[in-house]
Amino acid sequence: MGRMDYLAMKTDPVAEDLISSDMTELKLAAKKLINDATKLGGLGFGTSFLKWVASFAAIYLLILDRTNWRTNMLTSLLIPYIFFSLPMVLFNFLRGEVGKWIAFVAVVLRLFFPRHFPDWLEMPGSLILLLVVAPNFFAHTLKDSWVGVLICLLIGCYLLQEHIRASGGFRNSFSQSHGISNTVGIILLLVYPVWSLVLHFV
Repeated sequence: MGRMDYLAMKTDPVAEDLISSDMTELKLAAKKLINDATKLGGLGFGTSFLKWVASFAAIYLLILDRTNWRTNMLTSLLIPYIFFSLPMVLFNFLRGEVGKWIAFVAVVLRLFFPRHFPDWLEMPGSLILLLVVAPNFFAHTLKDSWVGVLICLLIGCYLLQEHIRASGGFRNSFSQSHGISNTVGIILLLVYPVWSLVLHFV
């Protein structure tokens, strides 16, 4: 008899109604959250925060590649990723007079003192040059549109796929030395463009 009561409770229509109403409330709350986030400063506070996280993750991976990662992956793709994901505060700061001076010093060192120009400065120097000399079409029109976000997503997907392949599988990418930090860093590259595109098309 107790078993029959237990089975009756599991298929109780009142409990099913409660669960379905809870699920409906959760869906409404999620939609409200996305709508509120959209109203908060352009694509939302969450997008701005994730943009900072993605930029610093890309810079971290760039530093890692120049020091102890040393992979055959096309990590130079991190330069356009940083270009398109860099928050506007930093972007405008580096595109201004400060960036011009840094680019000028980098070019002078590269031209006249090549032996004193370390290899690890090649990528950061290229980034600064790109920020300073990029036409407004790239610096504002594409950067502020979903096209720039899509480019970031494609770069992130390519780097993750190449990293997993180079590690010998998804499990190995988390178990090899420096594997966890590299994999987490690349996954963070994907979070910002995915979130941004979801907000854009919702």
